[in-house]
Amino acid sequence: MIAVLAGLVNSMYGSGNRQIDGSPVPSGYVRGVRDQQFPRALIILVGIAGAVIALFGLREVASIAGPVVLALVLVIAVSPVRSWLDARRAPVWLQVAVPFFIVLLVLLSMAGILTISATQLASLLPTYTSQFDQLIDDSQHWATTHGVSNDMLSKALQAFDPGKILGLAQSLLGSLIGVLSGLFLIVVLLLAMCLDAPVTSRILTSGEGSRPQLVTALATFAHKTRRYLIVSTVFGLMNAILDVIALSLLDVPLPLLWGVLALIANYIPNIGFVIALLPPAMLALLDGGVQTMVLVIAAYIVINVVTQSFILPKFLGDAVGLSTTMTFISLIVWTFVLGPLGAILAIPLSLLTRALLIDSDPSATWAQALVSGKRSNG
Repeated sequence: MIAVLAGLVNSMYGSGNRQIDGSPVPSGYVRGVRDQQFPRALIILVGIAGAVIALFGLREVASIAGPVVLALVLVIAVSPVRSWLDARRAPVWLQVAVPFFIVLLVLLSMAGILTISATQLASLLPTYTSQFDQLIDDSQHWATTHGVSNDMLSKALQAFDPGKILGLAQSLLGSLIGVLSGLFLIVVLLLAMCLDAPVTSRILTSGEGSRPQLVTALATFAHKTRRYLIVSTVFGLMNAILDVIALSLLDVPLPLLWGVLALIANYIPNIGFVIALLPPAMLALLDGGVQTMVLVIAAYIVINVVTQSFILPKFLGDAVGLSTTMTFISLIVWTFVLGPLGAILAIPLSLLTRALLIDSDPSATWAQALVSGKRSNG
């Protein structure tokens, strides 16, 4: 698919000058003629239509496209290991085997932890029925003594149902387990991509002379994706460990599960913190009362502010190259296309789209500035 898109980009934006009747013609002139032949409004409408068709097509094959993108991102993440082994003249089989087994170990560990934790959560939720009923009774009593009508309170409780929030967390974890349950497909894709990685690297290097913009764009995509994943993983682990310690001290059930959820939610832009906070806060409310819930919220906020607001920007900076608006739009679009896995892979998918459609086009500097939120120097 990438090769087809690359060919399409190349056919649309050929480098250098073209010839008409044997005479060299500047590429800018050719673009000017093309713009005169096709109205800009038509080009925009056709582009939007093509994007809609492509996105709905990906949505129909999300069960295949999701694992493919996940495997690609994981191979990119461990590519420095292969480069390190290659620099030390390690055998090719070792350059393939070591990155492959690193990723496989991570996947198996995540699948095991999520499966066990989700099973524990499913068995734990029904035990809180009486606590939830008691919470409703206490709320109604408090509302009556403070002049709040029961109808208003009932509507508020209906909209703010802890059971629904915990069920949402269970659904998210179930979806992730469903992705990881197709482990055979992911493993096969990983093995194939690891085997092809050395050859692909040489092919991209050889294309620098004829297609420098495309090769540079793909290299930039790999670098930004790798940096984003490494930094997000390190700080996600830091957050997860601190969250587990805080929840353990507050006696909130299943602290390991909520730590894993915090790690996974760290890859979800903009709303990941809220997704990680709500389930343990609601469980704390049912298990220990309002005071425990407030302490959980306070602990999460302090941990998130310290790591995400003060420390993380110094390491990640502007490496992603996407504005806040584009990041949020990416989250919505890729979640719609690929489901929960699309939310986790929203940033890498947007970086790949940018590399293929924008960064590989020398004339699209205005679009680069638009998606990055920075004024271009050109």
